[in-house]
Amino acid sequence: RMDQALLLVRNELPAPGLNLAARSGSCHQCLYQFLAFVPPSNESLRKPGTASVMVDTQHPLTLLLNSSVGDRDLCKIQYHFGEFGNYSLVVKTLSTSNQTVSCDLIINEGPINSYLPILFAFLVYVGILAILIAGRLLMKIDPVRNWVYKKLNPRATDRMINSELGSPNTTDSINCDPTPQSWSTGSRQRLRSLDTFRGLSLVIMVFVNYGGGKYWFFKHESWNGLTVADLVFPWFVFIMGTSIALALGSMMRWGSSKWKVLRKIIWRSFVLILLGIIVVNPNYCLGPLSWDNLRIPGVLQRLGFTYLVVAALELLFTRADSGTWEGRFPALQDILPYWPQWIFILVLETIWLCLTFLLPVPDCPRGYLGPGGIGDYGKYPNCTGGAAGYIDRVLLGEKHMYQHPSSGVIYQSTMPYDPEGILGTINSIVMAFLGLQAGKITLFYKDQPKQIMSRFMIWGIVMGVISAILTKCSKEEGFIPINKNLWSISYVTTMSCFAFILLLLIYYLVDVKKWWSGAPFLYPGMNSILVYIGHQVFANYFPFKWKMQDSQSHAEHLTQNLIATTLWVIISYILYRRRIFWKI
Repeated sequence: RMDQALLLVRNELPAPGLNLAARSGSCHQCLYQFLAFVPPSNESLRKPGTASVMVDTQHPLTLLLNSSVGDRDLCKIQYHFGEFGNYSLVVKTLSTSNQTVSCDLIINEGPINSYLPILFAFLVYVGILAILIAGRLLMKIDPVRNWVYKKLNPRATDRMINSELGSPNTTDSINCDPTPQSWSTGSRQRLRSLDTFRGLSLVIMVFVNYGGGKYWFFKHESWNGLTVADLVFPWFVFIMGTSIALALGSMMRWGSSKWKVLRKIIWRSFVLILLGIIVVNPNYCLGPLSWDNLRIPGVLQRLGFTYLVVAALELLFTRADSGTWEGRFPALQDILPYWPQWIFILVLETIWLCLTFLLPVPDCPRGYLGPGGIGDYGKYPNCTGGAAGYIDRVLLGEKHMYQHPSSGVIYQSTMPYDPEGILGTINSIVMAFLGLQAGKITLFYKDQPKQIMSRFMIWGIVMGVISAILTKCSKEEGFIPINKNLWSISYVTTMSCFAFILLLLIYYLVDVKKWWSGAPFLYPGMNSILVYIGHQVFANYFPFKWKMQDSQSHAEHLTQNLIATTLWVIISYILYRRRIFWKI
């Protein structure tokens, strides 16, 4: 099967037989898992005992062979098997000594390169991009542009040429930018880099939600650490915070009352939470509406609640005039006037730390941050997520949580655990607040791109240093490891570091130098709610999904997932051209 290889174990040792066990290299402090019993050789027939097993190829494995009697370890082998490879492990006694056992791994049939489809897909998209860029450059040549316009709309072209009113400065139906002047003016006032950043996060989110070609690095990490799939949700939360600063500042400048704005904030939060519970809910597969097993937390639910808290917090202290602050430290004008907000965020983070490390959890060590299951040598199998999991199970109930957490794949945990649970929402608020800070920077230093970029860089460095301290630059051995399931504070600071640096690059390319229009990510970024809900609702419908000829092929899965993601980008482009935007 996909991500598996065949291992044939040949035992040339006499009785007793052998036990074969394995441990994944991505499974931290895990117990070995029994794979097979290998019978002893038949000395009279000179026939070795054999056993065949399927082994995982996603991560390196450690194989352990020991005697079935006395549990004596005979050999230990570390190896990264290749997908669809055929291997033999020959166990025999060396001729020089009957006490020394030899374990030799032989490749019978070489594995395939399962990453070639990614390279091919990359080349295809680079080719499409090159064609589009070449077409755009050709359209700047007057004879080529006129010929294309004449072929596409000959009557309109003739009217323009023959009309005395025809003028290069006149907006006409054949203009390559069909949007009216009022629309283009609004677009110039809007920071395209924010929509581009949001769209990039959303496109990656759609791709990984559709399966990411079934590659392990396009899935969520089992516990500590990061994969591509772990990047996008916090980035989306971050840019939501940035948008809050800009939107509230704009509404206050237009004279909206705070009560009116607060009602809009509450309504939008309510709609997001309702959409998450009613429309985008994975537990519907358990039956119609499945109220008895309804998952209460979720992505949209967390976005809605985070938006409510951060937007209300900003509304309390936002000012209609975002001019220069006349304080002692003008360089900190985007921070010092809002010290009550920072106090509030620090109190929230203190609550998270106290609950995470001090809350007593039955049958679990205090401050446990592990995955449970076979992790930590199987000592705490039912402690998945520590305090975070315990709080959700007590307040929500096990039936109203996510039933298949990513920790179940590698760590074989059996407890329900929700990555969008209650305790982690505190740190998503912190993430959005850091995004809010990015929005304040763009407001306070408007028309000062060097100031904006330097502050983005400073914030990125500060967040990176905090992450390095919290994690000790280690995946597993830090004070607080990076963990998406827990939404640990080190995860938030790391993602904020990446977000500030990425936003800096996009802002420089799109809004400062204007070397990049933001396409194609700009289009889904301006219709993010519609694309997110649409890709969830229509995930199992053609043309976003179809029956595959070979369901064990990364290439077919990757093709299907890329086509589905590309279709949503095309849909968002069509909506953009028609000026259709779904706002809540």
